[in-house]
Amino acid sequence: MNSHLESTTFEAVAETMRPPQGDGWDYLVIAGIFASMFALAWAALATPLLQPLVDVARRQHWTMLWVRPTVIWITMGMLLLLLRTVLWLLYRPFAAVRAEEAPSLTVIIPAYNESARVEHAIASVAAASYPQGRLQIIVVDDGSTDDTWHHIKNAALRFSARVTPLRLPANLGKRGALAEGFRRATGEIIVTVDSDSVIERGALLAIVGPFRDPRVGAVAGKVAVHNRRAGLIPRMLHVRFILSFDYLRSAQSVFSTVYCCPGALAAYRASVVRQVLPAWERQSFLGAPCTYGEDRALTNDILARGYDTVYQRSAVVHTLVPETYSKLCRMFLRWDRSYIREEFRFARIVWKRPLFSRVLAFYESTITNLRYPVAYGSIALWTVNAFADPAALVRMLLAIMVVSLVYVLYYLRSERSWDFVFGILYAYFSFFALTWIFPYAALTVRARGWLTR
Repeated sequence: MNSHLESTTFEAVAETMRPPQGDGWDYLVIAGIFASMFALAWAALATPLLQPLVDVARRQHWTMLWVRPTVIWITMGMLLLLLRTVLWLLYRPFAAVRAEEAPSLTVIIPAYNESARVEHAIASVAAASYPQGRLQIIVVDDGSTDDTWHHIKNAALRFSARVTPLRLPANLGKRGALAEGFRRATGEIIVTVDSDSVIERGALLAIVGPFRDPRVGAVAGKVAVHNRRAGLIPRMLHVRFILSFDYLRSAQSVFSTVYCCPGALAAYRASVVRQVLPAWERQSFLGAPCTYGEDRALTNDILARGYDTVYQRSAVVHTLVPETYSKLCRMFLRWDRSYIREEFRFARIVWKRPLFSRVLAFYESTITNLRYPVAYGSIALWTVNAFADPAALVRMLLAIMVVSLVYVLYYLRSERSWDFVFGILYAYFSFFALTWIFPYAALTVRARGWLTR
């Protein structure tokens, strides 16, 4: 692949993803968001929308134990939506560093059976706008059984002054491969990039910017879907990713507590990584070694040390996502298992955060996690009610539509694209095809398999 053409293409795509602020469309979308929030709250709390659940509770009194907490959670959830929206509007990207002030930087790219894709990842980092004398690129072949090492060696020959190839004799897993890279890193800042991902030219200068503040220990980059045109699943995931980063992480960044700096593109203060590396590498949960969720685990370790974690919207990486249902389920199983494990850890860490961050993070985390028992209980009640009142199913489908429309407004501020319709499709797809994953992940939380290896 021609790296110059690739970079130009990604820069053009990125321009469509950056929210123009201050024009009429921006104000219209923001007004629409607040109007839809208040309309949603009014519909949920001041109309008979929830009446079917109340009717079920009256017929079967045991269900009242679930209806009342559900109504309370909906109220608290609406307040959380309002809070996140205010924080999202307050968020501003950090200024990128200038080339002359850029600190020494090490980029680590772990690879396992990535074949030619790893060479594209390396080329994107080598072509980044960063002073070459301050840039070290470490590429770790994690015991690949295909031609990945061949492509790593090719890249090392092309960019000999910058690329350090490292081949592990056996597969250690992504955490082990990263640990080997961390030990060999010489930069003040360490950046991780997935081997199936390509960064934009300005990503490195941008992601180093927040480290001007000595309190910052880790920075999350923005992850966009590289293969978004490859099918329905990638198109839906692209909308989900934009909401996850430009909405959720933007809000979390305002109170300096981004919960997960993603492996696809994240930056860490090297001195902090060295402090937490031994415990992170040996992490276990319920007696089983932890083999995935290394990015969330490292973020938690850095928060536990008292450092801030923030989001940098202008540091963009384009990554590959699953194109089939089976691979998508495997990805979400890994994510949900690590989410459960790390949420237990975060429940202890949150009390160490500064007061402002502590209050907001505790409220957000509590309401977010309560959605699981509330959601699954509500689905059960709707199902019971559907037998007595088939129209309940129609109301439920309409409710999914209304809520998804509220969220795609956030997407429309980030990307002025008709792709927002895939966000609505994803809401239904998630409800009918992915609801089973979290309970199964909870029941198999000790599983160690990567599911793709």
